[in-house]
Amino acid sequence: GKNEYDLLIIGGGSGGLACAKEAAKFGRKVAVLDYVEPSPQGTKWGLGGTCVNVGCIPKKLMHQAALLGSAIKDAQHYGWNIAQPVHHTWSVMAQAVQNYVKSLNWGHRVQLQDKKVKYFNMKGSFSDPHTIRGLTKAGKETIVTAENIVIATGGRPKYPMHIAGALEYGITSDDLFWLKESPGKTLTPFVFNVSLECAGFLTGIGLETTVMMRSIPLRGFDQQMASLVTEHMESYGTKFLKRCFPTKVEKTESNRLQVTWKNTDLRTEITDSFDTVMWAVGRAPDTETLNLETVGVKTNSETGKIIVDASEATSVPHIYAVGDITEGRPELTPTAIAAGKLLAQRLFGQSSELMDYDNVPTTVFTPLEYGCVGLSEEAAVQCYGSDNIEVYHAYYKPLEFTVAERDAAQCYMKMVCLRERDQRILGLHFIGPNAGEVIQGFALGIKCGATYPQLMKTIGIHPTCAEEITKLHITKGSGLDATVTGC
Repeated sequence: GKNEYDLLIIGGGSGGLACAKEAAKFGRKVAVLDYVEPSPQGTKWGLGGTCVNVGCIPKKLMHQAALLGSAIKDAQHYGWNIAQPVHHTWSVMAQAVQNYVKSLNWGHRVQLQDKKVKYFNMKGSFSDPHTIRGLTKAGKETIVTAENIVIATGGRPKYPMHIAGALEYGITSDDLFWLKESPGKTLTPFVFNVSLECAGFLTGIGLETTVMMRSIPLRGFDQQMASLVTEHMESYGTKFLKRCFPTKVEKTESNRLQVTWKNTDLRTEITDSFDTVMWAVGRAPDTETLNLETVGVKTNSETGKIIVDASEATSVPHIYAVGDITEGRPELTPTAIAAGKLLAQRLFGQSSELMDYDNVPTTVFTPLEYGCVGLSEEAAVQCYGSDNIEVYHAYYKPLEFTVAERDAAQCYMKMVCLRERDQRILGLHFIGPNAGEVIQGFALGIKCGATYPQLMKTIGIHPTCAEEITKLHITKGSGLDATVTGC
């Protein structure tokens, strides 16, 4: 009756790999099952999960490619002689990005081997609460038993199945990063952060790109900041079709995609042709083949995500879940990694520390980046009431924008504070260059309970964009002009 492994992880993404490697440090017998089901368009990849293969890593590299395009334009103002016209070659960028991703796939394989973690390239499903049936691509079966099991299979992009032609002719972010040739004129309907990020870098490398949004952009984020992000993207060249939704996609004789959509305000129907349609309608948890109902692991019937408690435990005592697959958790790589490590420490290292999901910083890598930590202004008002909230804000101009004569109309920051006592900082929001780097530093202070007076005692680094946060003094309530002037 002894189980073969102390810990078995189903899913070789950020959370699963972090949990496996941490458990192995305690000398436990650990195994990881990972299998990538090809996308409906046939795209597949290696070990490492969404972030490494079809998420943060390729996205940030392609975002960087677009930023370099902007830098080339700026460079001429700074005296660099650059031959015109400047042209971007998708295949060169794609090959470089894909080669780097493949090196990460290999690195993960090596790390597991070094830490004596057994790797199965198999699709896992539960036979009973301690037994997993693994199937290879060729259909070969392996039975594995474990004392503890962690589900970390993440999610995959959804298709809008109610739209005719969506599945047959559309792609998702799972495919975009692995395209060998340029996607050309691209439409991305629905506005999640991945659609804005992809539309941003596609515009930046010179492709005609359209975002179709039925309602609000960046749901769940501060809406004032979200509006500034989309305003900047419009001025940067991305086309937005607002209050619109697609009804069908058809392939023309010339192999282009003809999309029909409705405008809810004008009540009109419009068609246009595109080379690529990339759906960004959210992600669905990858639980379909796990056979969870057989072993009694409870899921949210609406979202399909696994219900876990504060210790990442499911409804079955020795079965846990971490990362995007879990209900009510942020869909972010660093939170999955931290949760996975802490779970292994609790299981095998006599720790009792739980994952803290408050004040998790994040960044949307749009052409002008948006970084934030803590509560949005809307959430702060909802929690504490508008009378108990003070918002400090500023419109600023990055120094590097001045010589290049770049428009800085959307470079903006705001800090949401409690009014009472020491004015604790509830949320910090920043739109501008290198937003991720800026917010990462301030996130520590906010995690430690920083207050507005403490921030005012923090000396800025001159001349930077981040120093403008240490000078915030104009409140929204005052109605004064929040534009930063002078040095």
